[in-house]
Amino acid sequence: MTRVNTNVSLIGIILAVSLLSACATAPSPKSYSAFNSERPRSILVVPTLNNTGNIQAPEFFLSTISRPFAERGYYVFPAYMLKRLLEEDGLSDAGLVHATDASRLGGLFGCDSVLFVTIQRWDSKYLVLSTTTNVAFDYTLKSCKTGNTLWQDKQELVYSPQQNSSGNPLADLIAQAIVAALEKGAPNYMPLTMQANAAAAGTLGKGLPAGPYLSTYQQDGAAFPQ
Repeated sequence: MTRVNTNVSLIGIILAVSLLSACATAPSPKSYSAFNSERPRSILVVPTLNNTGNIQAPEFFLSTISRPFAERGYYVFPAYMLKRLLEEDGLSDAGLVHATDASRLGGLFGCDSVLFVTIQRWDSKYLVLSTTTNVAFDYTLKSCKTGNTLWQDKQELVYSPQQNSSGNPLADLIAQAIVAALEKGAPNYMPLTMQANAAAAGTLGKGLPAGPYLSTYQQDGAAFPQ
């Protein structure tokens, strides 16, 4: 086989793989028929279910979840206040809360919907010259009237600090090691989590339609089809 034919074959393989990858990762559009049929005005955020080994993850996460959903125009019940109330009633275990029917929670707190979030990843991998921090969350919004799912989303973000080249290989290696060590000592969980929550709540066609406390309420139907 000539070099030209070999190059053509390689290019064909690369294009085929690229097309298959694009097809595999293309997001499917969401249906908002269930959500729009109820148009909830308020959201109750229950304690987060933690599927990771980091016991601090739920506390950190809870401090970031309310604001992006409130900014979409919904009344969001204070998450920490709810957590304390549930603990006083003996529901300190997030697994028990997540197993509770949303309609029961609606009867207790007078909310329209309940947001259940599961932390799937909250880790930081240190490899001397690089550190990679990962977070992944599953979001499910359920109706307090019927208990049915109104909306779901998944977010997974990765952060790995990059060091710009100075032209001095030895200095660059030292700088990379320092940056990696700093990320290991204080991983960027909070910025990643805030970014994930903002994307989950606010991405057009994927997040939540504008709520009743926004001026664009019921005016963004084209972005959130039935």
